[in-house]
Amino acid sequence: MNAALETLRDRGFIKQCTDMEALDALMSKQPVTFYIGVDPTGRSLHIGHMVPFYAMHHLQEAGHNPIALIGGGTSMIGDPSGKSEMRLMLTIEQIRENSEAIKEQLGSVVDFTPSRERGRAVMLNNYDWLGSLNYIEFLRDIGKHFSVNRMLTFESYKQRLERGLSFIEFNYQLLQSYDFLTLYQQHGCRLQMGGDDQWGNIVAGVELTRRVAGAEVFGLTFPLITRSDGKKMGKSEKGAVFLDPAVFSPYDFFQYWRNVADADVVRFLKLFTFLPLEEIDELSKLKDAEINRAKEILAYEQTRIIHGAEEADAALAAAKAAFSAGGVGSGGFGTGGAGSGATGPGASGSDKDAIPSLEITADQIETGVPVMDLFAMTDLCASKSDARRLVQQGGARINEQKIETIDEVIGTAWVENGEMLLKAGKKRYFRVLVV
Repeated sequence: MNAALETLRDRGFIKQCTDMEALDALMSKQPVTFYIGVDPTGRSLHIGHMVPFYAMHHLQEAGHNPIALIGGGTSMIGDPSGKSEMRLMLTIEQIRENSEAIKEQLGSVVDFTPSRERGRAVMLNNYDWLGSLNYIEFLRDIGKHFSVNRMLTFESYKQRLERGLSFIEFNYQLLQSYDFLTLYQQHGCRLQMGGDDQWGNIVAGVELTRRVAGAEVFGLTFPLITRSDGKKMGKSEKGAVFLDPAVFSPYDFFQYWRNVADADVVRFLKLFTFLPLEEIDELSKLKDAEINRAKEILAYEQTRIIHGAEEADAALAAAKAAFSAGGVGSGGFGTGGAGSGATGPGASGSDKDAIPSLEITADQIETGVPVMDLFAMTDLCASKSDARRLVQQGGARINEQKIETIDEVIGTAWVENGEMLLKAGKKRYFRVLVV
């Protein structure tokens, strides 16, 4: 098998391909231009969106030419694939703002340097050709190649028909297929990749390009990533694991990866880092408490890729400081670094700055703050009801002292060195600074 495809296979990316043998032969002969699309429906991607783009990175490193396609046009319609309800309609201005934010985020994984000699990547927006389409001509020239009966056999449409499928969404497959045809005609694109929920749309684009342009093109999908507990990848107590640091802090991002289940560590190292497989194989041999070392490397590498080395170092140091301040010891945060030669700063007082925090006044704490109010002020609990449950279940601590009752009032006796370190469960921390 071609080395690039072999890399994707060995790292667990490949789910389906329209013709793997022919694609293998093509990629073995020459660099292939390929594309992955993403609709800018929000200002930030979440980590689940990024699986195809990590695969894009590996193909780019092998010398193939990526096109990252921003769906400025298709996001005005809404893809029914994998959705239980119709997508909210966005304004053109919202789509434009979201597109600009997403471009920067993709740059953390894909190299868009124009002067790159091999694997030169470009970013395009399908609004450039979809925005000016003549609908009558489009139906005549493109719509005639689509069978409604065939479209209804795809799982994405079958699921939505049970709940209601709008005509505007029914057009989405035609538009995505037209993207592939356009990219083939204008850029020589031969391969579309995406999540496995896109299989129907990708196959339709392959068939349209063959019928209209007489070209042999290919589609390849990736498995939809779930955790070992069966839950959707990229969900945390705070919601989706977004890439935007203003929405999901680098510290919380680090902690999400540090706290993954043991059964997921090796799989996620292969998918979400660029560490050599040989190094991952060595980490896979770690068992029991030693697996915390592999989790630390996963968390550090992911945070470094998405947020940069400085934020990764700060998050690692803050995590060590939180465990140290909590009297828990290292908790698996050894001093040997977190991959890529990182040594990780020591757990000094300033290291805790990356832990999420808020300030309350000395007057407030002298008066006394009900414990449920205090926890509800933080990201640890969404409401007083959440705080009540946390205390009743025995999961609330302040400076490692367990809160025994929901009637506890937190006063100055709880303050150490001008702050309190709140803890929810075993691994979630929040600082309350008294000023």
